Amino acid sequence: MATLWGFESPPAHHSYFQKAPEVMSTLRLFSLHKEIRMAVTVETLDKLERKITLSLAVTDIQKEVGVRLKKMARQVKMDGFRPGKVPMNVVAQRYGYSVQYEVLNDKVGEAFSNAANEAQLRVAGTPSITEKEGAPEGTLQFDAVFEVYPEVIIHDLAAAEIEKVTAEVSDSAIDKTLDILRKQRRTFAQRSVDAEAQDGDRVTIDFEGKIDGEPFAGGKAADFQFLVGEGQMLKEFEDAVRGMKSGESKTFPLSFPADYHGKDVAGKVADFLVTVNKIEAAHLPEVDEAFAKSLGIADGTVEGLRGDIRNNLEREVKSRLQARNKQAVMDALVSKAELDLPKASVKAELERLVQGARADLKQRGIADAETTEIPEEIFAPQAERRVRLGLVVAELVRGNNLHATPDQIKNHIHELAASYEKPADVVRWYTTDDRRMAEVEAVVIESNVTDFVLSKANVTSKEISFDELMGQG
Repeated sequence: MATLWGFESPPAHHSYFQKAPEVMSTLRLFSLHKEIRMAVTVETLDKLERKITLSLAVTDIQKEVGVRLKKMARQVKMDGFRPGKVPMNVVAQRYGYSVQYEVLNDKVGEAFSNAANEAQLRVAGTPSITEKEGAPEGTLQFDAVFEVYPEVIIHDLAAAEIEKVTAEVSDSAIDKTLDILRKQRRTFAQRSVDAEAQDGDRVTIDFEGKIDGEPFAGGKAADFQFLVGEGQMLKEFEDAVRGMKSGESKTFPLSFPADYHGKDVAGKVADFLVTVNKIEAAHLPEVDEAFAKSLGIADGTVEGLRGDIRNNLEREVKSRLQARNKQAVMDALVSKAELDLPKASVKAELERLVQGARADLKQRGIADAETTEIPEEIFAPQAERRVRLGLVVAELVRGNNLHATPDQIKNHIHELAASYEKPADVVRWYTTDDRRMAEVEAVVIESNVTDFVLSKANVTSKEISFDELMGQG
């Protein structure tokens, strides 16, 4: 069938079609008519791949194109014509192809959506639409090829073995936190010239390193400061400086680790010349009422300070325990689930992971982060696991009514806000943003799933130390 007008090429934008220009060249457009509403024939191509044939009368599209062009003619501005007085044939010549393209794309979406709903299909990803040859006169027929979400089979959770960890906030954990707070507020005073550098001291040094007698990038500095014994420098460097006095110089070898972040020196041995310019002793504040008040403790007592630290640590311990136990639950849940993965969903997740990696490179100041080649295959296991877990969790939530309730969401937000100085502001920050509320809802649902699985599985408890939980052991 010939086109209605001689139109200019349409603008490039998203379409359902793989070969939109060829489709549009004939204006054989389609939509859902009575034949779709009567019955939808779904052909199975693969495990999750399906195909539906869609049809649309050309006259319906012509009518819609005409309606949109008339509306456009009342608003369009063109040189030589008054607004709203541009002849219809001129509007059609300029914008007709683009309007046809938009109408076609709209009708494709409507047609496919109606067909999928009629067949009660849960579509994964975007369908691939291609023209079908031999359509009846006055119609177009298209094949829509797509994937559906899989059937998820979750086997008996009672057979799942899960280790649930617990931990307590001890007095020693509070003492360690107090030490950290004191170090954050320490002051320094210069030591005598005959004093030797020791752990806890701040030293000011000049140094220069050479490999095979040649200087290397980053191997030289003047008036460089670091704290001895706190891991700010490589161990061999700290060991060499420890025990030195102000004004003293020393030459020593240093072996860079094979996995050192500076690739040019990794695995190599350098000779360093270091000169100590100044040694300063650290003075930590006493844990007293003045210290408590400086940290904003309302009653200004040491007991109040320790109680505040305990509350904060208990919130952190609770959060870490939940995260660790949730991970154990999700691992068990995936191991008890049987399903096929939609390729479209995995592909979409791969693209998200690659974009996330690119954004991370950009944030780190990496040049050409937008164009850096990042192989998708390195993220394939992670993408597949995320898709699998998402489908399994969704099935468990649907089948066991584990959706987040308004009260649960509200309570979680108030719990998050409790550790801030102005909780009401934090609550408002969450509740006034749909995206943040959706994130909170997702966290609550995960907690519901975790509790449900733990109630069904074979659970053994294991108590771990505070340091192990916090990654310090």
